[in-house]
Amino acid sequence: MPDKPLRIGVVAGEPSGDVLAAGMIAEIKRQHPDAIIEGIGGANMQAAGCHSLFDMETLSVMGLVEVLSHLPAILKVKKALLAHFEQFPPDVFVGVDAPDFNLRVEKALKAKGIPTVHYVSPTVWAWREKRIHKIKAAVNRVLGLFPFEQAVYDKYDVPYTFVGHTMADAVALVPDQVKARALLHLDDSKPVLAVLPGSRRGEVATLLPVFVETMKCIRQRQADCQFVIPAVNEHRLSEIDSFLNAHCDDSLPRESITLLQGQSRDAMIASDTILLASGTATLEAMLCKRPMVAAYELAPMTYRMMQWLYKAPYFALPNLLANQRLIPELLQDEVNPQNLCDHVMHYLQSDNTDLIRIFTDIHSTLKCDADKVSAEAVLGEIRG
Repeated sequence: MPDKPLRIGVVAGEPSGDVLAAGMIAEIKRQHPDAIIEGIGGANMQAAGCHSLFDMETLSVMGLVEVLSHLPAILKVKKALLAHFEQFPPDVFVGVDAPDFNLRVEKALKAKGIPTVHYVSPTVWAWREKRIHKIKAAVNRVLGLFPFEQAVYDKYDVPYTFVGHTMADAVALVPDQVKARALLHLDDSKPVLAVLPGSRRGEVATLLPVFVETMKCIRQRQADCQFVIPAVNEHRLSEIDSFLNAHCDDSLPRESITLLQGQSRDAMIASDTILLASGTATLEAMLCKRPMVAAYELAPMTYRMMQWLYKAPYFALPNLLANQRLIPELLQDEVNPQNLCDHVMHYLQSDNTDLIRIFTDIHSTLKCDADKVSAEAVLGEIRG
């Protein structure tokens, strides 16, 4: 290692990447307290010691069609970011997820001789496998969260390190539901449904209305059900609060809903069942050992394109990890209040012991001390 402080670039594009990167950054800082870490990140990365040059929200866009309207702002950030790293070259750059943005940044930096690492494998195992060639050209190493990814990288001779998942390290194998309910001031004698309509503005705008109608449907069949909605940040909190104030009524009293900023894990652990937007949250729900119903709505054109491109049999992470349909995963027209209510009520009225056992087994395979393994892999690229 050089005598001067390490300089490390890190870019995350959404809240899940912010969490992953924060653990890695904290471990690097533990080993190298004077390291200069900068790039783009959210509150977790900043708390761990990363200086964020731009607002992460700019990159937090999902969908083949949806990203087009945000493209000018994204390109402006990319140009400014590369200019910064040209002036202050990092010893290594780590792109965390957000492959459409980060792979372009990584390729440009690698061309200048800067080692590059991509943390979170793009879904080459699910669609557009030929992207692996673009990945190989852009990065020195991929850090992956899931063991089934190794095969595709070995096939194309791309250096790959399975690091597990930092959430698997953080969540207890047997979560304490009673403690979580007490923390959130929920009645332990009544059922609880955690509702997570997504972390992105577009997800919340699309899914929250149908989720609220689903909650009304559930109240008709389970009048004492309590609802808890964790918002990922203050922007989502404000949006969700405004919507609830406008749409709660006698069929869904506002006081039946506990709205939180953050605390998604506490909300999940406190729940009996979870209704959520499909994505990384389904992994966290599985680690919290809670039955869940995963839903997602894409823009119509994006959905048609994905039908053609997507080759994996499932899209929800618990199903992908188990290679079987463990939980309902609903798309497009399937995402309607009656359908969602039926699936939620099934879990609320069932013995879910077998499902929880499978979740626990998968949890054990992902518990690998990811923060330490990822930090060592990144530092290893500097050492050569």
